[in-house]
Amino acid sequence: MNYTFDFSPVLDGLPDLLWGCAGTLELALSAMVLALAIGIGGVVLRESRVLALRWLVIAFVEAIRNTPFLGQIYFIFFALPLVGVRLDPTLTAIIALGVNGGAYAIEIIRGGVQSINKGQVEAGLALSLSRAQVFRLIVLKPALRAIYPSLTSQFIMLTLTTSIASAISAYELTSVGQTIETNTFRSFEVYGVVTLLYFAMSWMLMQMFALINARYFSYPVK
Repeated sequence: MNYTFDFSPVLDGLPDLLWGCAGTLELALSAMVLALAIGIGGVVLRESRVLALRWLVIAFVEAIRNTPFLGQIYFIFFALPLVGVRLDPTLTAIIALGVNGGAYAIEIIRGGVQSINKGQVEAGLALSLSRAQVFRLIVLKPALRAIYPSLTSQFIMLTLTTSIASAISAYELTSVGQTIETNTFRSFEVYGVVTLLYFAMSWMLMQMFALINARYFSYPVK
């Protein structure tokens, strides 16, 4: 095999790849916010006294966790227009990623909530706090501290999953890489650099999450 490596086309397209990274981070961070909102809201409904709401959340979690993400994003992008709902690729990707991540976040957060001592909850209710106040003040922060590593790992996985959004032509790193590869036929060079860029973004998010953990969730040193 006499393959000659040539990274010059990739270097020429580096500005586009960096803009693709920005698109990936935009998708990922927007989806993370949506996933966290779905996760917290889903846990509240999952612990509801209304049986129908609990079963609705269970059905949602099982449906999302047992179907491929590619199928989910295709459903939102191609099936919803049949009922008159049309979304652009970027918004479709954010919703699909947020819903997918939210299903996993529900189970992660629920595990943290269930780890809270019930005596603390009863004490809060005895002090005339509402259930919403008990959840926010007594349950949520300790639960987030317990599940923070699992939750951030899931969010980093969500960032890497944004690459599948290229299937609907959403603007992100993989779609930019595909365009450069199509124009240059330098598959190894292009996707090698794309892989390194994904690694760099994952590392950056890990550092950001570590700083948040040190600032908000670490126990004070005595």
